[in-house]
Order: sequence, then C-alpha cells, then structure tokens
Amino acid sequence: MQCRLVHLDRAQTGEYVKRHMAYVDADRDIFSDGALDEVFRFATGTPRLINKACTHCLIYGAQNGNRIVDDHMVKRVVQGELM
Repeated sequence: MQCRLVHLDRAQTGEYVKRHMAYVDADRDIFSDGALDEVFRFATGTPRLINKACTHCLIYGAQNGNRIVDDHMVKRVVQGELM
C-alpha cells in the first residue's frame, strides 16, 4: 500500500507550520513571513522537507538565542546544513 501526499502551496505551508507550532502551545509566531517564504522555496511544499527545515531552524535559533526565525536564518540553515 502506498500513500502519496500532494505538495502544499505557499499558503498551506504557512498554515501547516503554524498548526504545528500551535500543537506545541507556542504562544506567538516563531517563524516570520519571510522565513515561511524561504521554507517553502526550499521544500517546494513537501511536508517532510518542511518539517526538516523547520526543525533545523528551531535548533539553530535556540542555540543562538534567537526568539524568532527569520528568512536570513532559514537561508543560513538550508545552505549550511541541508544542501
């Protein structure tokens, strides 16, 4: 049996990330709109890659004391760790 997920568009990607953050009781937006644009650009709407990019960004941000993930951070993480 196979299950194939469709790729998410940019709006769905943002909602997907926000729902995951709500699930862990995040009390504010962690990812800026620019960060979500970069996550979408990297992941092309693939949920597995969205999860991977966001996880790495959250770890990187925590290690560096950042409270918000911005587009520059996503670019740095994607270029340094995921490519």
